[in-house]
Amino acid sequence: MTEVEAALADAHRREWARVLAATARVARDLDLAEECVQDAYASAMTAWDRSGVPDNPGAWLTTAAKRRAIDAIRRDAALRSRLPLLVVDDEEEEPVHPEERDAEQLSEAVPDERLRLIFVCCHPALAQEAQAALTLRLVCGLPVPDIARAFLVTEPTMAARITRAKKKIATARIPYRVPRPADLPERLRAVLAVIHLLFTTGHTAPTGALLVRGDLVDRAMHLARMLCDLMPGDAEARGLLALLLVTDARRATRVDADGRLLRLKDQDRSRWDRAALAEADAMIVSSLRAAPPGRYVLQAAIASLYAEAPAYDQTDWPQLVALYDRLLQVWPSPVVALNRAVPLSMVAGPEAALAEVERLEGDERLSGYQYLPAIKADLLSRLGRPVEAAAAYRQAFDLAANEAERAFLGRMARAEEPRGGGAARAGSGFR
Repeated sequence: MTEVEAALADAHRREWARVLAATARVARDLDLAEECVQDAYASAMTAWDRSGVPDNPGAWLTTAAKRRAIDAIRRDAALRSRLPLLVVDDEEEEPVHPEERDAEQLSEAVPDERLRLIFVCCHPALAQEAQAALTLRLVCGLPVPDIARAFLVTEPTMAARITRAKKKIATARIPYRVPRPADLPERLRAVLAVIHLLFTTGHTAPTGALLVRGDLVDRAMHLARMLCDLMPGDAEARGLLALLLVTDARRATRVDADGRLLRLKDQDRSRWDRAALAEADAMIVSSLRAAPPGRYVLQAAIASLYAEAPAYDQTDWPQLVALYDRLLQVWPSPVVALNRAVPLSMVAGPEAALAEVERLEGDERLSGYQYLPAIKADLLSRLGRPVEAAAAYRQAFDLAANEAERAFLGRMARAEEPRGGGAARAGSGFR
């Protein structure tokens, strides 16, 4: 990889969302903004190869994309003025209402353009899954395969979903406009989902050599904090931030010195970020007292319960099962049901948990989800069925695309094979 290619790759990873957000404010059209940003990145290859990589690649790309947007707007205006009889505009310019001034005040209150753009993309005219997928692609710059894995669908399905969302924006003439403060609550659920999926994608990268993509994790944490500042009274916003804090508190211990994945039970708890855990605990307690807990508050409580145990074997397993039962009531996801099997195996035994996992194998939404055969393999190992455990680990290995996870699953499969010597009998820790 040349210096220019490396700089562009880094700029795409770090600056895409910021460049797109700044360009969208000029273009007032998300589709046009994306096209202009893509053109700017393409032109940078030639320009930087000729003149060298600029000191501030993000600023260079933003300027180039904005200029392309302005040129496109001017060309459109010129065409309309020269061909007035061929262009029929059946939509008059909307008058400025007092509410629009509220939106301007919101722009000042939220200095990060990416968070504003997330609210813009999460338009109620789109289905919630389409809102989240479109935002992850446009604002967060995630590749379609990674988004598809996050939603447990195929890559063609996700590509079509994003295309339909963009077409609906164009057809319905949904403008680029920061929503009024009164409109934020109806968009909050989708915004929370976007930030959570962004964090999840960084916490365990769907593909690549590294287990963690720190840039995505840090971006999601920053967005979650700003969202709490924007809506301090919302328990779910606090719950999301608490969930992210608890989960990320273990970042330094999730791999060993050689980069090999460590299960939760094998991690050095003395190295966990206790300040982050304490901050999260305070938010969880206050959120639980404020109102009936929602999805993110319950997820945060579950993660906190895992974290507060002195050792993995001393986790309050019955309480975890109870929390998962409540979570299934507010968020009946097959992934939640699968995760519940882990504490269930410690309360009712691995055979009872295996029955639940085998039932979930019939849910097509989990057909490509590598954690299902991974958890099944651990349960089979604990039941003294090494041949079946090895087969399940190999199935998980085939489904996984992250190299750190694949290496771990390969080691576990080999340990279950006859020549591997003993099997791992401890509780599952695929977290």
